[in-house]
Amino acid sequence: MANDSNKFQAIISHCKEYGFIFPSSEIYDGLQAVYDYGQMGSELKKNIRDYWWKSMTQLNDNIVGIDAAIFMHPTTWKASGHVDNFNDPMIDNKDSKKRYRVDHLIEAHAEQMEKDGRIDEAKGMLVEMENLLAKDDFAGLKQLIADHGITCSVSGTSNWTDIRQFNLMFATEFGAVAAEEGQDNIVYLRPETAQGIFVNFLNVQKTGRMKVPFGIAQTGKAFRNEIVARQFIFRMREFEQMEMQFFVRPGTEGEWYKYWKEARLQWHLSLGIPAESYRYHDHVKLAHYAKEACDIEFNFPIGFKEVEGIHSRGKFDLWQHQEYSKKKMQYFDNDIDPATGKPYGNYIPYVIETSIGLDRMFLLVMSHAYEEQDLSTPEKPDSRVVLKLPAKLAPIKLAVFPLTKKDGLPEVAERIMDECRSSFRCFYEEKDAIGKRYRRMDAVGTPFCVTVDHQTKEDNTVTIRYRDSMEQERIPVSEIRNRVLQAIG
Repeated sequence: MANDSNKFQAIISHCKEYGFIFPSSEIYDGLQAVYDYGQMGSELKKNIRDYWWKSMTQLNDNIVGIDAAIFMHPTTWKASGHVDNFNDPMIDNKDSKKRYRVDHLIEAHAEQMEKDGRIDEAKGMLVEMENLLAKDDFAGLKQLIADHGITCSVSGTSNWTDIRQFNLMFATEFGAVAAEEGQDNIVYLRPETAQGIFVNFLNVQKTGRMKVPFGIAQTGKAFRNEIVARQFIFRMREFEQMEMQFFVRPGTEGEWYKYWKEARLQWHLSLGIPAESYRYHDHVKLAHYAKEACDIEFNFPIGFKEVEGIHSRGKFDLWQHQEYSKKKMQYFDNDIDPATGKPYGNYIPYVIETSIGLDRMFLLVMSHAYEEQDLSTPEKPDSRVVLKLPAKLAPIKLAVFPLTKKDGLPEVAERIMDECRSSFRCFYEEKDAIGKRYRRMDAVGTPFCVTVDHQTKEDNTVTIRYRDSMEQERIPVSEIRNRVLQAIG
């Protein structure tokens, strides 16, 4: 699947054609790297979010959820390091005026080198880039670009500016009146959801009487002023995260990191996606506060890319908020320490973070599910596009079709809809031939279709058709609801 640009473009087109994703503000020529989820996409996105939320909160006795505000006190982002350190090195081409993120510019050149067979040279350049980024050696990065003759994709020239840092946070003014001279009312659109969890650590722990180890989960929008947003919904300026911060006793973080690293991969595999589509990428370059970190990468049509991160963050976040707020962020642990025979006492918990991009997970599910099938026979050419979505995630679970618009068949179909719609999302259609209706449902990933025909009025049975195999069988009307419920778990 790696670097299958044709498939990637086909998925993008399919998403628009069938109501999954639209370019935002399209009637005004759109807004770069901002997208709207349509009627099918919003359902699929909600189902992915709900599946993650249930796995975290409902299936774990020691994890609870919150919904923190997008706006936070600006000191939050000073404490977290985002004000001073949440930057990307950027470079401009003087001829085209086009701005690039330095790592993206070099990575794109490395991809081309690999296509040209210069694999070892490309790898060496990427290793050197990582080392220079780690040292914030901007002069060295610019020299690396010059040494490899990297040019602008628009102008074709290498007339570059110096490299400089660009902060990725969106800033806005808080309140209806502009700040008076000497005052500052700047607030930020949050670039991540984690800090809302950290500042509420004690609120949740005390009101929920939570005992370490425990976790706090949250889903929500985040915003990053990406200069070079690209690859459809893989990298956007407005996106949604699903994060869980797991608070542990110092000294146990290593075992919990290993636990969540494995548990999160198993969650992905529970959707029926094969293990060979995933890999771990352990970080060599770690943040100054991190002990261990890895990404779960998926083999998208654009290659292996990060979809989820697992990080051992130590006590950095809670400690920083304690320092800046002057409020203690400590937990009293009355469990007995075997080494001393006394309670563990007060400490700042360490944190294991799991952070997954909901939009990237959406793209992952679509990438795995999308298939173009040639069904031609010697007698008749035929094909279909099908989304083999996991039944539990499919926007529509059941489609109900009366064979004709007369003879009382629509009335029977409506009764089936009434019996099922309270349990799962259903869809009714009576227009066009049955074959065309099947194809439309295949294209949006509906796992089951039932057809009401004249035999239904005689023996109260319908034809159920299975999306993936296209097989059909006759079942009693009374079995439809349970058949679908069993498939979606």
